[in-house]
Amino acid sequence: MVILHTITLEHTLPSHSVHVSLFCNIKNASFLLEQLRLGNVHYEYAFIDAQVILSSVHLFSACFRAISCQITNKLKTRNIHSEVVFSLSPRNNIATAFLNFGITAKTNDLIVVKISDLTQHDSIKDHLSNIIEGEAEDFSDIALANITNWRRVHKLYSVTEITKAEELEKKKNPKRAEISEIELLIIGTIALKGATN
Repeated sequence: MVILHTITLEHTLPSHSVHVSLFCNIKNASFLLEQLRLGNVHYEYAFIDAQVILSSVHLFSACFRAISCQITNKLKTRNIHSEVVFSLSPRNNIATAFLNFGITAKTNDLIVVKISDLTQHDSIKDHLSNIIEGEAEDFSDIALANITNWRRVHKLYSVTEITKAEELEKKKNPKRAEISEIELLIIGTIALKGATN
C-alpha cells in the first residue's frame, strides 16, 4: 500500500501542496522513464533517485524553489515537476540534472513528488498504487539515511569534506547532527542557484 505524505510548505498555498512517496526495489523504472520522455501527462511527477537525497529538508528545499519559480513565472524546465529535479542540481544544465538526480533505468530507490492541490491526496495515492511497481516505504529521514549514497552526494555537490562523507557511508544509520553540516551546504547551494542570473 502506498504511503503518501502531503505537506503544504510554509509561505506556499494549499494549491501547491507537496505530495511525496518513497519506493524501494523499483521494478518498472525503465517504463516510468519512458513515460516522462514521451511527455505522458498521466505521469507528470518528479521521479527522483532516492540515493541522492539526504533528508526531507533537502527535498523540500528543492520543492520550495520549484514552487517559487512557477509562481514568479521563472521556470527553466517544462513544468513544476521537472523543475523540482532541476532545483536539486548545483549546476544549471537541465540534462545533467536529470541524469544525476532523476530516475534512470537503473534506479532502485525512488522518491515520487507531485505538487498539486491539497485535496488531490487520495487520487494521487490511488494513481501511484497503479503505476509504481515497488515496495512502498515511509518517507522519513530515517529511511533516507539507510538509502543515501554518500559518495555520490559528495561528488554531485562537490562537498569538500570527503572524509566526513566516507565516515557517513560506513554507518548504517548516521545521527542527524552528522548529516546537518553537509545538509546545510547543499540547501545553501539550492537556495543560491541562479542568484546571479
